[in-house]
Amino acid sequence: MRTTGAVDCMCYCWLLLQLLSQPAAAKQVLRYRLAEEGPPDVRVGNVAADLGIVAGSGEVTFTLESGSDYFKIDNITGDLSTNERRIDREKLQQCQMIFDENECFIDFEVSVIGPAQSWVDLFEGKVIILDINDNTPSFPSPVLTLSVEENRPIGTLYLLPTATDRDFGRNGIERYELIQDGAESSVRRLGSASADVHAAKRRFDDAQSRSSVFELQVADTTDGEKQPQLIIKGALDREQRDSYELTLRVRDGGDPPRSSQAILRVMITDVNDNSPRFEKSVYEADLPENSSPGAPILQLKAVDADVGVNGQIEYVFGAATESVRRLLRLDESTGWLSVLHRIDREEVSQLRFTVMARDRGQPPKTDKATMIINIKDENDNVPNIDIRKIGRIFLRDGVANVAEDVVVDTPIALVQVSDRDKGPNGVVTCTVVGDVPFQLKPASEIEGDMNKKKYFLHTSAPLDYEAVQEYNVVIVAVDSGSPSLSSNNSLIVKVGDMNDNPPIFTKSTVEVSFPENNAPGERVATVVALDADSGKNAEISYSLDSSVNGIFSIDPDSGDIRVNTILDREQTERYEFKVIAKDKGVPVLQGSATVVVLVADKNDNEPKFMQDVFTFYVKENLQPNSPVGMVTVMDADKGQNAEMSLYIEEEEDIFSIENNTGTIFSTVAFDREQKTTYSFRVKAVDGGDPPRSATATVSLFVMDENDNPPTVTFPINSSYTLLPPSSNIRTVVRTVIATDTDTGVNADLSYSIIGGNPFKLFEIDPATGVISLVSKLEQKHFGLHRLVVQVNDSGVPSQSTTTLVHVYVNETLSNSTIVDAQIAKSLGTPLNADIAGDPNYDLGKQRLSIAIGVVSGIMTVILIILVVVMARYCRPKNKNGYEAGKKDHEDFFTPQQHDKSKKPKKDKNKKKSKQPLYSSIVTVEASKPNGQRYDGVNEKLSDSPGMGRYRSVNGGPGSPDLARHYKSSSPLPTVQLHPQSPTAGKKHQAVQDLPPANTFVGTGDNISIGSDHCSEYSSQTINKYNKQPFRRVTFSVVSQPQDPHQGSLQSCYDSGLDESETPSSKSSTGPRLGALPLPEDAYERTTPDGSVGEKEQ
Repeated sequence: MRTTGAVDCMCYCWLLLQLLSQPAAAKQVLRYRLAEEGPPDVRVGNVAADLGIVAGSGEVTFTLESGSDYFKIDNITGDLSTNERRIDREKLQQCQMIFDENECFIDFEVSVIGPAQSWVDLFEGKVIILDINDNTPSFPSPVLTLSVEENRPIGTLYLLPTATDRDFGRNGIERYELIQDGAESSVRRLGSASADVHAAKRRFDDAQSRSSVFELQVADTTDGEKQPQLIIKGALDREQRDSYELTLRVRDGGDPPRSSQAILRVMITDVNDNSPRFEKSVYEADLPENSSPGAPILQLKAVDADVGVNGQIEYVFGAATESVRRLLRLDESTGWLSVLHRIDREEVSQLRFTVMARDRGQPPKTDKATMIINIKDENDNVPNIDIRKIGRIFLRDGVANVAEDVVVDTPIALVQVSDRDKGPNGVVTCTVVGDVPFQLKPASEIEGDMNKKKYFLHTSAPLDYEAVQEYNVVIVAVDSGSPSLSSNNSLIVKVGDMNDNPPIFTKSTVEVSFPENNAPGERVATVVALDADSGKNAEISYSLDSSVNGIFSIDPDSGDIRVNTILDREQTERYEFKVIAKDKGVPVLQGSATVVVLVADKNDNEPKFMQDVFTFYVKENLQPNSPVGMVTVMDADKGQNAEMSLYIEEEEDIFSIENNTGTIFSTVAFDREQKTTYSFRVKAVDGGDPPRSATATVSLFVMDENDNPPTVTFPINSSYTLLPPSSNIRTVVRTVIATDTDTGVNADLSYSIIGGNPFKLFEIDPATGVISLVSKLEQKHFGLHRLVVQVNDSGVPSQSTTTLVHVYVNETLSNSTIVDAQIAKSLGTPLNADIAGDPNYDLGKQRLSIAIGVVSGIMTVILIILVVVMARYCRPKNKNGYEAGKKDHEDFFTPQQHDKSKKPKKDKNKKKSKQPLYSSIVTVEASKPNGQRYDGVNEKLSDSPGMGRYRSVNGGPGSPDLARHYKSSSPLPTVQLHPQSPTAGKKHQAVQDLPPANTFVGTGDNISIGSDHCSEYSSQTINKYNKQPFRRVTFSVVSQPQDPHQGSLQSCYDSGLDESETPSSKSSTGPRLGALPLPEDAYERTTPDGSVGEKEQ
């Protein structure tokens, strides 16, 4: 209870203090400032803080008693803020016409309430509303009109309507701008509070506002407003310009400023300062005579630049005679001049007077013009025609005698035409009517009096007495009046007879066909001419022109034409000359006709070739039935005598010729390596009776193409050379020797090392193939180095061959078996793997012994197998069978296809190089039963009875495209021979296992098949010796008596693949190799009787 009593005591004390302070607070007035157009909830001020009252506990609260239309207060904190209603200063009733920013305010009352409303106090406040630039100044109308008299003195001032702005102070109107025609502006700014600043701005505005006509000036009124004034700065002439359309712009001083504009139209009013002006100083008009009264002549027109009564014009006669005023009438208001009485041209031909135009201003102003009235003539006179004699032509009583031989355009009479009328009525047109050979032409080119003209009457066509003896020429003259008047006159023309008909041939062109090789004096043709005249004028004599040169002659009386020489059509095929027929009249007349003699052909010329020898150059491998050349042959005869047939005279039937064009075609493809030139004869036979013929020689040279790859002849892939480690740099290690069967650039070879030289120890001369040592040998270089050497020719595209060069780096060759084993391993290693020195240098000594033992054992087993195989396949036969190491007397042959096979090369040193077993294959063709053989495309009998030929097929890039061979249309036998094929002796069969892609095609070359001549073997670096199954190819050899001079027959291996293929896979890639030994595994063997042996592993 004591605590409660203490608290109540403290509260009463606090309230007592508040009550004691209330009288002083009631006198306090709250004042705040707020800009108009603000958003809701804008804080105006804190009433509690301004009154010094501690608020926030809720014991003292605040209530807005008035002013809640625009404000609200927080009951606890006393914060005064705006509500949702927008405050627009210009719309507040108490702020209307208030221009002091401190005088526009909104009153409010705030009550402060104590705890439990134990006490209440009321405070008044004012919120001064600050003006913002939210109103645009505007003129009372968008178009302002001002009337100004013309000729007003410069400097005259006119007041302009003012603009209003609801804002005031600096947001009110600050300046006016005048924008004249052509966007010229005249600006007058409002003065500022400072007089100095205002003077400076006024000088600037005056400089900017000057223009040729108007200027804007702004004056300050007594009530503080700005009055725009328009000052005349230039001469005003309503007749030049009656109005000006300017733009008056007003701007306030707000930020940003607002502006508006109105169109100011200045209308210039008129004064009588201009005299009337006629359109012309002289008016001239034509008036037909006898015009009826009231007929209008013309209208006078004058203009006055003034308006109103100053511009109203009346027309009156000026200096005019009495006859003018009697004959003519002038309307004062319209200016029309019309006929008052009829006018006769014969009495008055022209009227000349003046008229005046007068305005109604005070004083009136006048102008005058001259009038000329020309009286036009009426067409009341007809033209007159007078025909008179001219020159030597006799004319009397209207009759003229004219000889028929007068030339065309000869004048025969003079015609004069005249008309008494004037102007168009007197202009006369004269012409000859009717279908007569006469016409009128002016007698003089100089134009004279249009009413009097002279013409010559000319002949317009030849006169012919035999056709018409007399003409009646009627001449008609017509004037140009309306309506026109005309008259006519006539002249009789009599034609006199003359000798005017020349002889005329029955045919103007006579064409005759006459055979060549004729007898002189034979009649060619007869010509006939006729003359319409009679007597001497009709007697005709014939002659030839001088162009015949004595070849032809004519009988002058009968017209028979004869030939005086022997004609040769090949020299002159056509003769054309003229035959002339002359009469015997005076003067002599003549006619002519053309005679064309066509010389008919006889077969008196044989065909003739343009050349005795035709030389052509063709590329080898040209497709069959391709053109290889063209011969040209001519025959001087024509027609059937010149129709020729062409034939090829040769033994081999290789070429054909097209009869129409002379184009020669080949039936086979050319191989320059087999044959470089061809020579034959072409015969031409014409179609005459009897026929004639001629021959020419054709020489055909086969040009080389790069169709053979290089062939490496030395070294072989399995060989090696010993290189001591002490060898000096530039020591020659080995020389690669290669040849190319092509010629020229196709046989230019270049050498390069493409693999197996990781230490860059060796270089090869690109031109000679010499391999040299270029770096010092070290211990790690000891051992076998395999260099992959590529030989390229220079053809396009280039062809290449790859070979292996083995170099064994060591002091001595103590154990060749180890080297042989390494080489054998090298041949089975892909080419992308480097074999260079000893990779295991540290373990080399330990592994060397093991490697030597292993290699020795393997080589021993391989040698034993090879001995057994060779013993089985190559054991000697009896004299009637096959003997190992011997070749038959007669060569087998294979079908000659268009694609060529690689030709085998013999070793230059005539030494047998040891080749691995099955390094090449012999392909043998069957013989025909009757002993004939297949040779190329044509089948011919061979001199060797019952024997074929054989050859080794190389597996290099020159190998034939086997697919193309089997698409050939040549009817050739298959490769395999059967036991029942007839032969001269016993037959042995051998079966060679080859990759499935292999096929074989033979050629007709007689070559040896010893081991030295087996084609080198192409290998692939990847998957070279895979285990895929092989196909079997069987070939046969017919036994013959042994020949001690022939070598043994050995089998040769042919890959039969393209450059990018391997023996095991068509899709494998890698460089080609030279001769490599065929591995001894993964192939089958057959016994001599044809059975298949076991597959060896």
